[in-house]
Amino acid sequence: MLRTNVTDWTSEELWRTYVQLSEAEAAFRIHKSDLSLRPVWHQKAERAQAHILVCFIAYVLWKTLERWQKRAGLGNSPRTILEELSRIQSTDVVLPLADDPARELRLCCVVRAGKGQAALLDRLGRRLPERIRIPPRPFKM
Repeated sequence: MLRTNVTDWTSEELWRTYVQLSEAEAAFRIHKSDLSLRPVWHQKAERAQAHILVCFIAYVLWKTLERWQKRAGLGNSPRTILEELSRIQSTDVVLPLADDPARELRLCCVVRAGKGQAALLDRLGRRLPERIRIPPRPFKM
């Protein structure tokens, strides 16, 4: 049962609004707990706007992962997916160049996923890249 002082809404409108309120509250809980985004006191308006943008993008990515998970029949707790996938690591292989030892070749390689992680990625319809392309650094003199 919901109680309100709004008299001109239908019960469906009231229920839909209540569900939206609970979803907004859940979003703030996700920001605080799962995404570890706490309020930050910025001195400049553009920094506050940038912080809000980062929080919004993080929430959108969270909801996207939640939908992928539901679509794959894996429940609706992105936290469990992130915990499992966080065990996947990458490593940099750094090799000096033969013609100029001061310069180096850097390859960022992704470690192969374990059985559980591979099955999870397969259910989500995703695959790991073999290598991550890193933009070249400017040449230092």
